[in-house]
Amino acid sequence: MAETKDLVLLNCWVSPYGMRCQIALAEKRVEYEHKEENVMEKSPLLLQSNPVHKKIPVLVHGGKPVCESLVIVQYVDEAWPDRAPLLPVDAYGRAQARFWADFVDKKIFECGTKLWKLKKEAQGEAKEEFTEGLKLLEDELGEKKYFGGDAFGFVDIALVPLMAWFRTYESFGSFSAETEAPKLVAWGKRCMERESVAMSLPDPAKVYELVCFMRKMFGLE
Repeated sequence: MAETKDLVLLNCWVSPYGMRCQIALAEKRVEYEHKEENVMEKSPLLLQSNPVHKKIPVLVHGGKPVCESLVIVQYVDEAWPDRAPLLPVDAYGRAQARFWADFVDKKIFECGTKLWKLKKEAQGEAKEEFTEGLKLLEDELGEKKYFGGDAFGFVDIALVPLMAWFRTYESFGSFSAETEAPKLVAWGKRCMERESVAMSLPDPAKVYELVCFMRKMFGLE
């Protein structure tokens, strides 16, 4: 692991966005301090580091904060260029990777959040959008090992936290990810064989338990 002083990740264990940052740092073999945040009672450091959105994750490097998970992953890639790149080396490849990572945020994670935040009778549209998004990603993956080909990279990092949340999405959306997108699920299992991914993703059962608790707290049950 590369020795890096004064590098702190403000994060919450259940956040798929924070998981991305952990994976990127692990892939680059960069040491850092992990500070767990209580999103219901945000720390002064978090509020100071991200005064605009006031949310995790934030990577603080040498006292300078970097916010938003995809920006953080790109920052990590550029700040430690001595290891294998996370983004493609060519401009078009980088543009395509950013497009699909943005798609993951807007089509997958946003729809996934709707699946567990909405009451049962209002979940139909979100479920349809979510499964449609999975199929589009499966088409983009095709027969490749990873989204970038043989090399694990930016789009994989953006999407693979889904593996920790699939049980939750499937339970509240009443569908099977493996039935809807079997190649995508197989891709996820390949990614889980990587140490960087396995060590960064929490137990899906714990994610599900927390979401059930939150639904009760929000009066959604």
